[in-house]
Amino acid sequence: MKKILERRAFLKTAATISAITILKPGIVFGSKANSAIRVGIIGCGNRGTAVISSMSANTNTNIIAMADIFEDKLKTAEVLLNKLNAEKRFPAIKKSNIYKGSKAYLKLLENKDVDAVLISTPAYAHVDILEAAVAAGKHVYCEKPVATDVDGCKRVLRVGEKLNGKLSVVVGFQIRYATPYVEMVKRIRRGDIGEVLTVQLYYFSSGAEIQEFKNVPYDEMRIRNHYYFREMSGGILLDQGIHMLDVCNWALNAHPLQAVGRGGNKGRQDFGNTFSNFQVLYEYPNDINVSIHSTKIGPQFGDVCSRFLGAKGIAEAHYNGGVFIKGENKWDSGIARSESELTPQQQASGVFLSSLHDADVNKEQAFIKSIETGNYLNEARSGAHSTLTAILGRESATARKEMTWDEVIFSGEKLDPQLNLAQFE
Repeated sequence: MKKILERRAFLKTAATISAITILKPGIVFGSKANSAIRVGIIGCGNRGTAVISSMSANTNTNIIAMADIFEDKLKTAEVLLNKLNAEKRFPAIKKSNIYKGSKAYLKLLENKDVDAVLISTPAYAHVDILEAAVAAGKHVYCEKPVATDVDGCKRVLRVGEKLNGKLSVVVGFQIRYATPYVEMVKRIRRGDIGEVLTVQLYYFSSGAEIQEFKNVPYDEMRIRNHYYFREMSGGILLDQGIHMLDVCNWALNAHPLQAVGRGGNKGRQDFGNTFSNFQVLYEYPNDINVSIHSTKIGPQFGDVCSRFLGAKGIAEAHYNGGVFIKGENKWDSGIARSESELTPQQQASGVFLSSLHDADVNKEQAFIKSIETGNYLNEARSGAHSTLTAILGRESATARKEMTWDEVIFSGEKLDPQLNLAQFE
């Protein structure tokens, strides 16, 4: 999310994890130039370039390497990243540090000058790159979901268990760093709304534009339109609804025990194999029922909300409708809930702060600070559990039956994108 929002608008590892050896990273401090954390970006699409732009603007980082499977993505991103470096008086990225092809990420990870990497490829590739990055001794900022299947999540859990405080691995659940959400969750956990009785979650998004390319291989078409393919992205519950499920796991400090769901393709174009909508009911410990409705369909962005109903009040958070508590212990984040609460100046300009105004910046700063101080972060477990929560819902809805957490975990589900990657070399 942008810091400021306009009104009405808004990717097999190098070594198996069982044999992983974490190389100790070395950072030389001195002047600002040689103390900057040297970052490489793997996956140069819209999300990746947005995150790296914010990271460059708000942290002492120098972008020194980039990798992508497609030439056009590299060329477009190169212009932007060199501009970001120039604004900080850092040199342009060396041509020898620009890597193309399906094995480009391995070449980037061999670069000993790279301290940290941003993994922002389509989700099917996340776990392979994450394992390889940690094996190469790189700090990792990995976009969510950490994987598209149960097997991938188990691999991420093993990565986390092997870190032993030697590297930072964070996952792109930036809401956990948004000041209004942090305060709301703190208040829920300390009992401001009393015993949590039930939770309502929803993520209503517009449909993703289909990227049409003439005379391109089928595999390339699927990669470029990965959101429409379950084996590439995991589906919409892992792409978007997962954010609300992560907030729920965070606030309740738990993962669900079981789920029953439904989903369908109604309203979606005859393209791809993912559902356009999910409705899932989860059961969490302490007899807490949690519902989520997630859609990615139509021309209009709707709303995103997490609502916790307690014995003493209701805690509620919207992307664009405020974060607040109603009941015995009232609290408000100060974020406008509607246009009527905007100042005349905000109404005139059409620009105002959202509930996520500092989420990306805080997340990026925490990641880089952990590297600078040696107080490393390990979000592998929470990231894998939130991904597994979404997978539980997806599998229950797909099978149209109730499923338990243990049932899904022991299934060892593995999605094979069946890509002929050699064609991209």
